[in-house]
Amino acid sequence: MENILGLVALACGLIVGLGAIGASIGIALMGGKFLESSARQPELMNELQTKMFILAGLIDAAFLIGVAIALLFAFANPFQLPGVGA
Repeated sequence: MENILGLVALACGLIVGLGAIGASIGIALMGGKFLESSARQPELMNELQTKMFILAGLIDAAFLIGVAIALLFAFANPFQLPGVGA
């Protein structure tokens, strides 16, 4: 039983850690491309900024869904056998 709980804790850490790394890299790449495109065409800056914020919200939402799944595994462990442990 302790082996399963340890592996679930490890999986939760990996889900949150890799999700955070992926979201930060995605937002960084998007921000860099936004700065490049707004420097090339400053007249489109408002439209590009709106699209950038929408995409930043979607990238962050994907990370938060991963956090929610990790919390599900941590507190309502579906791998735990019924009637075994606390």
